[in-house]
Amino acid sequence: MARAKEPTFRESVDIMFARAVALMDLPPGLEEKIRVCNATYTVRFGVRMRGEIKTFTGYRAVHSEHMEPVKGGIRFALGVNQDEVEALAALMTYKCALVEAPYGGSKGGLCIDPRAYDDEEMERITRRFAYELIKRDLINPSQNVPAPDMGTGEREMAWIADQYQRMNTTDINGNACVTGKPVNAGGIQGRTEATGRGVQYALQEFFRHPQDIKAAGLSGTLDGKRVIVQGLGNVGYHAAHFLSTEDGAKVTAVIERDGAVSNDAGLDIDALRGWIIENGGVKGFPDATYEADGSKLLEAECDILIPAALEGVIHMDNAAKVSAPLIIEAANGPITAGADEILRAKGCVIIPDMYANAGGVTVSYFEWVKNLSHIRFGRMQRRQEENRHQLIVDELERISTDSSINWTLSPDFKTKYLRGAGELELVRSGLDDTMRAAYNDMANVWRNRDDVPDLRTAAYLVAIDKVANSYRAKGL
Repeated sequence: MARAKEPTFRESVDIMFARAVALMDLPPGLEEKIRVCNATYTVRFGVRMRGEIKTFTGYRAVHSEHMEPVKGGIRFALGVNQDEVEALAALMTYKCALVEAPYGGSKGGLCIDPRAYDDEEMERITRRFAYELIKRDLINPSQNVPAPDMGTGEREMAWIADQYQRMNTTDINGNACVTGKPVNAGGIQGRTEATGRGVQYALQEFFRHPQDIKAAGLSGTLDGKRVIVQGLGNVGYHAAHFLSTEDGAKVTAVIERDGAVSNDAGLDIDALRGWIIENGGVKGFPDATYEADGSKLLEAECDILIPAALEGVIHMDNAAKVSAPLIIEAANGPITAGADEILRAKGCVIIPDMYANAGGVTVSYFEWVKNLSHIRFGRMQRRQEENRHQLIVDELERISTDSSINWTLSPDFKTKYLRGAGELELVRSGLDDTMRAAYNDMANVWRNRDDVPDLRTAAYLVAIDKVANSYRAKGL
């Protein structure tokens, strides 16, 4: 009975939007202008294969054009529908505004099970879908720039970019029509890991603020914290890998399609990832306890819960049983609006999706800039940095040879200091800076306004205010 009252994903986004704008003083009509989706294109196209013509349905929603191009991923999944795509497009608008990526929000989807087709068939389907969108400027470097999402990756983005360039042979910026491409096809280093890395940087920033740690009923640092990850796909894997190998956190459970595995001493994430790839699931993974009903592990004792797969996995039926004091939404919309209220009443702190998984769009922005500038990051300044650093090292070494001064350089100081930053380091630096700044914009509102109960409301307030200011600047 409880699930019957559950708001849909789109309704959840609208509820959370309404909660925030109730605390704002927006001009008449502007609230509605920001809330509604500008346009949604539905395409039904046929592809001849296996001796017949198969018809597929796809969508591309444009939520807000307060800035252009609009930005948002394309997902391939059987559950794709217009409401989901429009809700995700709205989240993209707010996400881009929060992290100050100069885009409006968009989203696309194709109703398909990618596992049901071989590589050649998927290429034909993807190119035909891209063709339908490109000829209507719904894929264009200056108007609408997709990226990978659930069920898509570098391969699909490379196909789409090539299809655009075949149709627009004189567009010198054609490679910027899509982000998330392979590095050797105009992509950028660090894009594959970006969303998971952003989750890590978000948690690192959270743990820099004692008052926020205290609000979650936690203490100390990330070191030793027990983490449960739901979904070990691209985002969940990278978040779990970086947290366990770089921050000392223990991933005590992983939930996947076929169940969950747990180990209180911590799971070997790289080994588990390899096991899933080889065996198709977590069942049978050695040195771990298997649970066929993986959803039970959402309620297990831990310090941090990372839902990193589908929307709505924490809902009104199970929210009261969730014991994690801190949840970071690596997926889009993993907590329904109804569950959000239950968790807040319990005192659970939620780091919201529009901030937590913004690493992907942030690094996509860097890739888009790289494509438009036609030069990789670091190419102009890297050796100049090394030469400037060499001057300091030479002087330090000269001083250290003075017999009256009894000190020497640390063994690895020279190597580390002399090395100029390459593209990957610059991308990580830019992502870290973005996640820190956006967190503080959001958290300052949460801490300093008595009428703002949580980080999600604060994030919406910051994002909506930035979108509203953009519309005002346009004269609306």
